[in-house]
Amino acid sequence: MDKPPASIALEALGIPHRVFTHEQPVSTFEEAASQRGQRPGQIVRSILFQVRPEEFVMVLVAGPKQVDWKKLRRHVKRSRVRMATEEEVLDVTGFRIGTVSPFGVRTQVRVLVDASVLKEEEVSLGSGVRNMAIVMKSADVFRALGKPEIVDFLEST
Repeated sequence: MDKPPASIALEALGIPHRVFTHEQPVSTFEEAASQRGQRPGQIVRSILFQVRPEEFVMVLVAGPKQVDWKKLRRHVKRSRVRMATEEEVLDVTGFRIGTVSPFGVRTQVRVLVDASVLKEEEVSLGSGVRNMAIVMKSADVFRALGKPEIVDFLEST
């Protein structure tokens, strides 16, 4: 298989990473983590939110915890924020839900990184292609994104 879009974008930036291919489809965090030899907390989700019509932000969070909507709304200074629809995700990123990566996106969007991502030395993210992931150091994620905003968006438990 050809390289996934995220890998091509990272190579262009000279950022070290590796592509992991799942032998069979995964449907849970636990399955994905287990196959990649990682813990669920090392899996980073790239979630697209609409903050205004035609304006989106991508939030990167590690692990299965949910984004705290109140914290997100406060950070983007909007009283209403919603998750992007499947169609919007495809239009904005060029990727299908479940494969979204902050690297190699069709339209550059503001990326916010939850502090959980930097707690792990190595993380894995979407690659833009189903059943493939990008494995890299969290410090390199930060570098590749051009030093994005680090925030705390996760719900407290």
